[in-house]
Amino acid sequence: MSTTILLVDDHAVVRSGLKMLLNEVDGVEVVGEASEGDEAIKKVEELQPHLVLMDLSMPHGRDGLSATIEIKKRWPGTQILILTMHDDEEYLFRVIQAGASGCILKSALHHELVQAIKIVAEGSAYLYPTATKRLMEDYLDRIKNGADRDTYSLLTEREKEVLTLIAKGFSNKEIAEKLVLSVKTIENHKSHIMEKLKLKTRPELVEYALKKGLLGYGV
Repeated sequence: MSTTILLVDDHAVVRSGLKMLLNEVDGVEVVGEASEGDEAIKKVEELQPHLVLMDLSMPHGRDGLSATIEIKKRWPGTQILILTMHDDEEYLFRVIQAGASGCILKSALHHELVQAIKIVAEGSAYLYPTATKRLMEDYLDRIKNGADRDTYSLLTEREKEVLTLIAKGFSNKEIAEKLVLSVKTIENHKSHIMEKLKLKTRPELVEYALKKGLLGYGV
């Protein structure tokens, strides 16, 4: 059984070239075309294609992102592969949030496009290589930031207060006077803070506080 495809692009020449290319691929059949998002929605309703190859930027009419959201809402089983010239992180995350199953650059080689179509048609996700790298980097950053938030939540309110004052450059004695506590108590708080945050030196505490925005500005 062939994978039926709807081509959506505002340039007729691009659609024509894609149609010629894809109709030469075994197991793939282009069943319709649309030049903008509203037309694409109507064509999906009429033709019920397995997959929509959707241009992201279409200045005349509904754009590809908006059309993707609407199509996935009305026909969640329809797979959508976004075709874009934008190698940009902002577009990448918006595409994923819209519900598309994949994203490929217009500069991709023909065999890469065919591979992407086959992967998405099978129900899997496809991202071009640099996009995958960016997602991994973002995921790792989120884990790191999440870990920071988790360790910070381990601190008591008093320990958070002491941490901020340490980062602002106050000595243990000055902090003790400000908080009306003994120097020994401040030293104990500092020791507990460093243990919970897994830090070893005062400069590391200052750097941590800066990154957390505890001083009103970050790095």
